[in-house]
Amino acid sequence: MPSYKLTYFDARGRAEPVRLLCAAGGIEYEDVRVGGGMEGEQWAELKPKTPMGQLPILEVDGTIICQGKAISRLLAKEVGMAGKTNLDQARADMICDGVDDFGMKLVSIFMDKDEKKKEEMKKEMTEKTLPSFFDLFEKLASAEGYFVGNSLTWADINFFAFVGFISTFMQGDHLQGYVNLNKVMGNVSANPGIAKWLKERPVTQF
Repeated sequence: MPSYKLTYFDARGRAEPVRLLCAAGGIEYEDVRVGGGMEGEQWAELKPKTPMGQLPILEVDGTIICQGKAISRLLAKEVGMAGKTNLDQARADMICDGVDDFGMKLVSIFMDKDEKKKEEMKKEMTEKTLPSFFDLFEKLASAEGYFVGNSLTWADINFFAFVGFISTFMQGDHLQGYVNLNKVMGNVSANPGIAKWLKERPVTQF
């Protein structure tokens, strides 16, 4: 088994899908958390040493990989959660790309400094954008609660992490009435490794 070292800020963020995959697949890794956030001295010192000046990074037996989805895809293959066929893998990629596209809209709200504008953006997100997104993904999930095939893949885990991120700064049950998507959430949280991680993971703001 390779040696894994995951480095990210002291937050869930873009590293949480990776941590969840490790939990689901029983992968042991060193969970390095950079203190002080993006403005901290620790990150300022580390940033020039990273491949693309960003986190997360995963060190695998001394080789560094960056980009959260690339890391997740690698680990998904390692633990058999990438999809059973090439077409299944492409569908998993499609789901994760779609979640990422939508996630960028959330990040723009999170990063905005104007509090009044931020509240207006949150209102539109809650009333229009989120329901539209979930309407589409409800149709993409199966009645058994999987986005790909009939077993857990990194697409399900990525969606689960995304919904968790939403809940950190937008109140409400955003999945109310979405039967298939609630089953996806239940399937992910029922995985023994993930259930253990959710109970034991460090408490962070985001």
